[in-house]
Amino acid sequence: MEAVKIKSGIAIDKAVRVLVNRVEQDRGYKLLNKNITYDEFLKNRMLIVHAIREGIPYDFFDLIKEKTPFNEEDWASFLGISTKSLQRNKAKEDFIFKPLQSEKIFELAEVTSLGNAVFDTEAQFYLWLNTPSFALGNLQPLELLKDSYGKEMVVNELNKIDQGIFV
Repeated sequence: MEAVKIKSGIAIDKAVRVLVNRVEQDRGYKLLNKNITYDEFLKNRMLIVHAIREGIPYDFFDLIKEKTPFNEEDWASFLGISTKSLQRNKAKEDFIFKPLQSEKIFELAEVTSLGNAVFDTEAQFYLWLNTPSFALGNLQPLELLKDSYGKEMVVNELNKIDQGIFV
């Protein structure tokens, strides 16, 4: 299991570097650290802005999807498309998500990264996402991830949990 996580981490870091190279060529954004990791990428807001405008290739999305607790139906709902469209996009060679969809993918990647850092295990984070929260109006945090305002509420709640502030 640990070997699979390491292999997955290497693959996503490599995909980040490919995306960064594309952003550098097409957008003129220069990055000093050419060996950037996925975690470093998620902390570089300006790079994310350029990557959103460039669009995310499906194969990179697939690697992000593996790191999140969301299933195909969740992703389709978050991206505002049907599961069939998501599957068709996967079958297309060199499919690139539109900027709005790319932005949503990165938002959910950030939430997942934060959630995994706050909770001891991915299973605990997933349980929290699917449990109604009093602090979030008795809604499941997962339900709130469908739009940016809800995502910000979830991020704020995760930060409060991380700081030991419970409602």
